[in-house]
Amino acid sequence: MAPLRSRSRRRAVLTAALLAVTALPGSPGPAAAQPAGGTPPPGASIARSATAAPGPPAPAALSCPLRTVATALVAAVPDGRTLRLADGREAVLAGIEVAPAASAAGAASRDALAALVAGREVDLRQGVPLPDRWGRLAAWASVEEGARSLQLVLLAQGHARVAARVEDQACMPALRAAERAARAALLGLWSDPVYAVLAAERPAEILKRRGEFAVVAGRVDSVRESGATIYVNFGRRWSEAFAATIPKRIERALAAAGLDPGRLAGRRIEVRGVVEQRGGPRIEILRAEQLTVGGRPDETR
Repeated sequence: MAPLRSRSRRRAVLTAALLAVTALPGSPGPAAAQPAGGTPPPGASIARSATAAPGPPAPAALSCPLRTVATALVAAVPDGRTLRLADGREAVLAGIEVAPAASAAGAASRDALAALVAGREVDLRQGVPLPDRWGRLAAWASVEEGARSLQLVLLAQGHARVAARVEDQACMPALRAAERAARAALLGLWSDPVYAVLAAERPAEILKRRGEFAVVAGRVDSVRESGATIYVNFGRRWSEAFAATIPKRIERALAAAGLDPGRLAGRRIEVRGVVEQRGGPRIEILRAEQLTVGGRPDETR
């Protein structure tokens, strides 16, 4: 049996995580957290948080400078981050990634988004005015004249993850805080091993996510350069171990963001992006938001 002090510390950590989640706009209450007595089967927490009432409108927590580019009625929600507008256009929620639409987690995110916007007008805002690669309007969305950030609600409920590409960098602190709270409480997709943070020391498990968006965390074994590429290695067998690859052309940009690749050896970091296979599993780092220093070892699976 664990000492009383240790058990008290674990209870305090869990309580703090639940309070952080409920403090975010549109987040489910403590009842949505994982119950004691074992890990639920994949999809259990996803289904529970998808059916939870979104709650009353709360002040938006995004502090980044944005301007409204459109206000439109939502006609349909094809997936967990896409809005089909009544005027025929499509808008995609910027800054987040959701599970594939055909999966249980993807269906849960779609249902959660639909519950927030069905038959309502949304305010679509942009900082950097860029469409996505399919020509859709990539925007930050809210309902009730900006009273609720849809991205933050989905992140706080565990229906989304922060994307590998976020054009409006000033929005990042709020996005990360919402994701961090959902992760700590194992809400939504964070309760499912398919979407949980992957351990860098388990390359075989990472390869199962080839072609998919993933979050990988671990301790950096070494940092090496070869030609125009910097390799952030998480194991000594470079041809088999997981590695993050960084084009040398963006080394200065990362260093300016406080993420000097040369100083990562021996540190625990987290990377996010699409898993590729080049010998071992790889994630290419092209932007600073893909890389985070720190993180809890007990989050990985």
